Amino acid sequence: MSLPFTPLQFFDVFEQYNETVWPAQILIYILALIVFYNILKPGKYSNKIISTILAFLWLWMGVVYHWSFFASINAAARLFALLFVIEGAILSYEGIVKSRLAFSFDKKSRQDLIGVSLLIFGTVIYPLLGYALGHAFPDAPTFGLPCPTTIFTFGALLLTRNIPRYVAMIPFLWSLLGFMAALSLGVKEDIFLLLAGLIGARYILFSARISTER
Repeated sequence: MSLPFTPLQFFDVFEQYNETVWPAQILIYILALIVFYNILKPGKYSNKIISTILAFLWLWMGVVYHWSFFASINAAARLFALLFVIEGAILSYEGIVKSRLAFSFDKKSRQDLIGVSLLIFGTVIYPLLGYALGHAFPDAPTFGLPCPTTIFTFGALLLTRNIPRYVAMIPFLWSLLGFMAALSLGVKEDIFLLLAGLIGARYILFSARISTER
């Protein structure tokens, strides 16, 4: 895959982002913990809280990462920014306005166990694996950036019971595009981004269990 930037430029963008927004990464991890808590200990407003956090993460990635940083080396990042903002709007509409995203965890469900595993992978295992592969902070994709956060998003969506399929389309497209680009750049941990996308497609896009109500 031919890219308009070098691997050095790519990792430099991560460094610029991480150093500029610090300590926002800590706050983003706190949001992830809130998602975990509301899935495992659901309350009256848990669905809206989780939906709000997911929507915020996609808006953050679109505006802060793609538009403000990645666009400096890749003109296509402005299109990516638009897609990520659209996904943030979709999550806001379906989860907050229409209340169609209902999250729950059943430890007897294979789908739910995979969902929780992806949540853990996106927040904990992904950065540890990246570190083992030589990608250390600050020039590494931290949680809150597209690839680990897309894995996390699929984890959350696998824990829904009533989700319109189109909610997962942009994350699925990014799992394909992000994987192909990252593979060319040596980000081997993003093999799991592709796996998350394929698993998401299997359970969300092609499963009769998921409602098609729009």
